[in-house]
Amino acid sequence: MSDEAIDPIALLRPRRRIHGMAAVFLPFADGAVDWDAFDAHLTRTAEAGLVPAVNMDTGFVDLLDAPTRAAVLARAAGVLAGAPFVAGAFVGDGPGDAYDPGAVAAAVGAVAEAGATPVVFPSHGLRSLDEAAAVAAHAALGEDCSSFIAFELGEVFVPFGRIYSLDAWHGLLDIPACIGAKHSSLSRAQEWRRLRLRDEVRPDFAVFTGNDLAIDMVMYGSDYLLGLATFAPDCFAERDRLWAAGDAGFAELNDDLQFLGAFAFRSPVPAYKHSAAQFLHLRGWVGPDAAHPAATRRPESDVAVLATIAQRLGVPGRDRSGQGRDRREHR
Repeated sequence: MSDEAIDPIALLRPRRRIHGMAAVFLPFADGAVDWDAFDAHLTRTAEAGLVPAVNMDTGFVDLLDAPTRAAVLARAAGVLAGAPFVAGAFVGDGPGDAYDPGAVAAAVGAVAEAGATPVVFPSHGLRSLDEAAAVAAHAALGEDCSSFIAFELGEVFVPFGRIYSLDAWHGLLDIPACIGAKHSSLSRAQEWRRLRLRDEVRPDFAVFTGNDLAIDMVMYGSDYLLGLATFAPDCFAERDRLWAAGDAGFAELNDDLQFLGAFAFRSPVPAYKHSAAQFLHLRGWVGPDAAHPAATRRPESDVAVLATIAQRLGVPGRDRSGQGRDRREHR
């Protein structure tokens, strides 16, 4: 399919109910996980009406050891107490490693056992498979797991990421247990193609946009699983309600959120997690150095820009003295 063959206007879905998921930021303090701040952020995400997603890229999953990933999963299950959540089924293999179906199945099983929907995280081993074998590997996971979400993640995020061809993606649609797929190519055209194919082949299949640079993909039928949503789950939930209501305020709020996304997800893209730490600190939700110690950093000068964006969004923030200051304005 060529780009010219896509008619985005035909894909528009006004007033649809958006299924929103936020990849929850995992805060740190003095080099260790700040569990109290994590618990609070899980709770506010769920209370806003978004589904929390833990052990994702935004939660530094590739930088965590196995016991910490397990602790994150258990903590989320305890805090959410039966409320829905999803979690990355991550295997920490290395370059050149072969695909280990037992390890991936165990990771998927652990997530399902915790009461969450597994998101089959990319890995070096999965990337080593050709596309037909990768689709078959997902189908095999469905033999023991009633539902899971596939995950396409571009190399701009992680070196072991992979974006499938449209033919391979079609193969995922044919797996009954695969109820959706997160698509993080940062390409509108690729996502539009997936939406059109989904609508033709399996309309109940969820396309979760991971395009933090085009969060309006929800207008065309995508749902979302976004790292950007963890910056402001309250604002995302409000935006989604406005779209469902056919309220023109959707456009203004979406523009402000996209301003945040364009700034936070600029190159180098992985540094968006430090941007999240800076923004969440401005909101008074995490400590002053909440990013993982090994995370790619942003300059301190970013904070002033993030504070301006917070004002545009009308969210509470902090001044430089660390004292809370309500910046909410009437829209």
